[in-house]
Amino acid sequence: MSGTHSRTGRDHPGEQAAEDPIRLLEIRDAALSVDEVFAAVGDESAGGTALFVGTVRSHDGGADVDGLGYSAHPSAEAELRRIAEKVVADYPVRALAAVHRVGDLAIGDLAVVVAVACPHRAEAFAACRKLIDDLKHEVPIWKHQTFSNGTEEWVGA
Repeated sequence: MSGTHSRTGRDHPGEQAAEDPIRLLEIRDAALSVDEVFAAVGDESAGGTALFVGTVRSHDGGADVDGLGYSAHPSAEAELRRIAEKVVADYPVRALAAVHRVGDLAIGDLAVVVAVACPHRAEAFAACRKLIDDLKHEVPIWKHQTFSNGTEEWVGA
């Protein structure tokens, strides 16, 4: 299948797009739940659901990470919606959800969870990858990492 899919021109009623496929979009300062995001994209017309979970890792660039904090610009949720709408326009999305954490996080904490449900797995994988890649590149969320050697860095700022 190609990387871009039209949401129109489906012959079977089950291939029609959902009324509002964007089910959950949020930037929050509370712990994230994979179960919540997965439940949000449940759709009986979807044959494939792709889920991505980003976690805080213990190292980056050869240095041990002690922790990190995420900050978001006030426009971040609007940008997240714009990206989600573009994914919905370009792929046969039945359901889509994305949540990103802000505030201080510890090693192992969930930083971002996104999921996309589509009629088929290839479409779900492609749409989910587009969603997370565009979220990371375009939504104004910045990461402040602190390292065990006493240094720190801002990523994405």
